[in-house]
Amino acid sequence: MAVTLPHQVVTLSLPRDCVQDEECLLAREWLVTNGLGGYASSTLLCAPTRRYHGLFVPDLPSPWGRTVMIPRLDEVVLADAGSVYLSGVEFEDGRVDGDLPAVLQEFVRHGQTPVWRYHVAGRRVEKRVLMPYGHNSVYVEYRLLEGNPVHIHVRPFVTFRMLDAALHEAKQPPFPLTAVEGRYEMQLCDGAPPLKLCLRPSCGLFVADARLSHGVCYRLDRDRGSEHLENLSSPGYFQADVTREQPVAFVASTEPWEHLECRSEALFEAEAQRIGKLLHTVRAAGADETEERLALAADQFIVAPGSRVEEQALARASGDQARTVIAGYHWFTDWGRDTMISLEGLTLCTGRYQEARSILKTFAGYVQDGLLPNLFPEGERQGLYHTADATLWYFHALDRYYRVTGDRDLLIELQPVLRSILDHHVRGTRFGIGVDRRDGLLRAAADGYQLTWMDAKVEGWVVTPRRGKPVEIQALWYNALRCIAEWGCLSGRPESEWAELAEQARESFNRRFWYEPGGYLYDVVDGEPGDDPAFRPNQLLSIALPHPVLDEQRWQEVVEVVAEKLLTPVGLRSLSREHSEYKSKYFGDLRARDAAYHQGTVWAWLIGPFIDAWLKVSSDPAQARSLLEGFQRHLLEGGIGTISEIFDAEPPYHPRGCIAQAWSVAEVLRAWQKTRGPSA
Repeated sequence: MAVTLPHQVVTLSLPRDCVQDEECLLAREWLVTNGLGGYASSTLLCAPTRRYHGLFVPDLPSPWGRTVMIPRLDEVVLADAGSVYLSGVEFEDGRVDGDLPAVLQEFVRHGQTPVWRYHVAGRRVEKRVLMPYGHNSVYVEYRLLEGNPVHIHVRPFVTFRMLDAALHEAKQPPFPLTAVEGRYEMQLCDGAPPLKLCLRPSCGLFVADARLSHGVCYRLDRDRGSEHLENLSSPGYFQADVTREQPVAFVASTEPWEHLECRSEALFEAEAQRIGKLLHTVRAAGADETEERLALAADQFIVAPGSRVEEQALARASGDQARTVIAGYHWFTDWGRDTMISLEGLTLCTGRYQEARSILKTFAGYVQDGLLPNLFPEGERQGLYHTADATLWYFHALDRYYRVTGDRDLLIELQPVLRSILDHHVRGTRFGIGVDRRDGLLRAAADGYQLTWMDAKVEGWVVTPRRGKPVEIQALWYNALRCIAEWGCLSGRPESEWAELAEQARESFNRRFWYEPGGYLYDVVDGEPGDDPAFRPNQLLSIALPHPVLDEQRWQEVVEVVAEKLLTPVGLRSLSREHSEYKSKYFGDLRARDAAYHQGTVWAWLIGPFIDAWLKVSSDPAQARSLLEGFQRHLLEGGIGTISEIFDAEPPYHPRGCIAQAWSVAEVLRAWQKTRGPSA
């Protein structure tokens, strides 16, 4: 009997013309996460097209991090002496195996749960996938909705490959397999948690039938010029009968066996309750369906740092919780810049204030030499610090948090860290980051490093070095100085020094950055080749931030020219078409992609600062809301229910990069809320 999902669950349905189109199903992807950084993900055809795809990719304790353990699951339904292959796989010769397009009737995303419904030999069969929140487990449930019982074979292919490792670096079979009363364990790597496999409820049986699948092809890696062929091994398959009274779930996990005794129905119900609580807050604030979908997308990025278990233990010991933000799925870890840009949209716009507080405290504990970490490499405990803007975005995130929550205690608790950050910037710190005392502006330059968000680097080539005094760094610096001056007064300690430095920076900025021939702002001044007039979106932050550094009489002109040259339906171009280095398409091998990454490629997150600046000069929420409509369509284009990292710079604006990017979702959600109005 079918389970009726709660009426409040937000759904997304694939258009009918796509359901039975193999290429359409291969081009769209699903993602399920577990709040620990782990995930399950593949195409709607269930044929992996990236080396990052996998049915079970848990975030294991350091030194491993996220690790592909089940890259593929073969699923066969047997009925009336016939069989149907529900999943797919592509091989080196271009052949795609699988019967799914012929039997798939519907694909729906219920909340965050992907659901496939099939018509097989007069039966209606449903499959859905869940990773229980806070657990390194995955459940794939098969349910008979109508008709006579069916028999299923479920064959897991197993490997042990760290997420950022090359395909050839995966651990090779054979893998030891032990079996005790329906519990199956495989030790895939010495010292790592064993992979546990079973059916729930305990039923059916496991058939030891080892198989090697040769020449599996990941087409997206092939198109990127990367290693793309892999041989996958399977120890055997599970088989069971599925009736209308008894659904069956395949389970893979690294959790203790005691955690795997729950029936799958109870876990799906628990997830529905969790989603309902998340949605209750945004609904109470007047959210529409698009905002609800974005709030669910936001949930996938807020995680406990799964591989840094000591960080979680320390937080618990002090009565807190460790939280961080995955910058993007599938390959990004937690990045300081992305986290701070995303914090408002992911947490404050969704009522998750305690998690916002935890994120701010977590990153404060990692400040070194006045710098916030740029990123934490996969599976490692220590961050890398080569960034000039992540630390300044921290001030912005904290400011937004304080304005929403009024949490004076946290503001006072962090004052020593904040003052230390500014002291280091004034004196000068690593990577040539420091204040030029002659004009109060912030310089940032170090050979071989990319210190701003335009950070593409390949084989020692820094594509957009932007060494000198980048425009958005000055906007963030001024904003940070104004914030600390305000907070100093709140804590009873006036900060006149910071206010004076802010005024010097503001005066210098308006004198130095205006590019009169173009009627816009230089992208960098005092750079290695001199002042750079490249037309980029970075200048928007001089208007968009709460404390705008640009003189108000120039706002309108800048916003209009940015709209004319850079605005698209899915974000802003990173460089204007007129520039000699403009690239219209993000495609090809690593060098070709990085050459285009910030040289025209559209970034979704930039729509947030654009809407902020737009509303300061137009005060028309309805018109601003219309600029976000392209993202509604996109929720069914790439990663179902979420927003991609980047897009090609010209129509049809094909989505590229990560299928789910934290700051893309966060800034679109924030902008969507900000443009609420009577006609929105």
